[in-house]
Amino acid sequence: MTDITEQNSEIHAEASSAPSLSTAADGDISAPQASAGLPSALPDADAGMPADLQDLTDRARGYVEAASSANTRKAYASDWKHFSGWCRRQGLEILPPNPQTVGLYITACAGGSDAVTASGAAIAGRKPNSVTTIERRLSAITWNYAQRGLALDRKDRHIATVLAGIRNTHAAPPRQKEAVLPEHLIAMLETLPRGTLRGLRDRAMLLIGFAGGLRRSEIVGLDVGRDQTKDSRGWIEIFDKGMVVTVRGKRGWREVEIGRGSSDATCPVVALQTWLNLARIAHGPLFRRVTGQGKDVGPDRLLDQEVARLVKKAASAAGVRPDLTESERAEKFSGHSLRAGLASSAEVDERYVQKQLGHASAEMTRKYQRRRDRFRVNLTKASGL
Repeated sequence: MTDITEQNSEIHAEASSAPSLSTAADGDISAPQASAGLPSALPDADAGMPADLQDLTDRARGYVEAASSANTRKAYASDWKHFSGWCRRQGLEILPPNPQTVGLYITACAGGSDAVTASGAAIAGRKPNSVTTIERRLSAITWNYAQRGLALDRKDRHIATVLAGIRNTHAAPPRQKEAVLPEHLIAMLETLPRGTLRGLRDRAMLLIGFAGGLRRSEIVGLDVGRDQTKDSRGWIEIFDKGMVVTVRGKRGWREVEIGRGSSDATCPVVALQTWLNLARIAHGPLFRRVTGQGKDVGPDRLLDQEVARLVKKAASAAGVRPDLTESERAEKFSGHSLRAGLASSAEVDERYVQKQLGHASAEMTRKYQRRRDRFRVNLTKASGL
């Protein structure tokens, strides 16, 4: 698996299948703007539940939502809407679960015929879904059925065999995101205005994301201190020699040490302290919307899409990879580019990079390393040839 596969496990928050997000006038995306209604295994408030159990029901519903990320819930809701819309156009029943219907649906997705006119004719030129998108759609369908107390048998031949054929026919090597290397990052920082709150915030986000090897959800999920907000994914502690970021990632909690830089201009700790001081943030979310024509800082936490937007915008403004077109650059750079950049440029023992990125294996870390010497171990010569 590679970094694009890891992104897919976070349910492709930037994928075209996800519903569009409304943004503020200044382009920042804040958390309250992203909510998606999904079925719940718990009874509704008006379902005759005794009053003394309503509080427990509400709390349990909160735990159900906490079992998956906002991006996951958003994508699952979008995929279920896509599937139910396709079934409606084909005159097929959604309930109860029918493996043959699901098999026909993923076949339509693979062939680019999942979008049809009112008469049922396929829209010409429709781009087929990738294998990873189809697998995610199938996971979303299975999950949505489960929330309704219904089971979809994914091992049924109408699904399993069709999916195996789709993988064999259409699977392609994953496309890795471009790494933001140190020289790229320095050029990107120069495009950000130093005299504005938004510029200071964006500098801190880029430097913290790179130096910490953090995922975009981990960056925007940070608070100033521990136990300050309900949606926190971690907090920071600043020391003389650097800072410690305690973050909840995909595999649980971990501590990330970020040392001070060789100069204030590229030091992530200095950048963060400058942002916090001038934005007057002492409690709650670390990275927030900048409002009021760039003069005020709102209370809302940014969404992780803002990190991807920032990386794309700054890479374009800095002219990173001038051999690429604007559309190619927008496709190749994302929030994962910061993680790949650290893994590719840190000249230290591999195990330290693995720990920083929170990878379960060294093999995953190696796939992030764009500058790795692939032929350092030469088995051809080692075998005597």
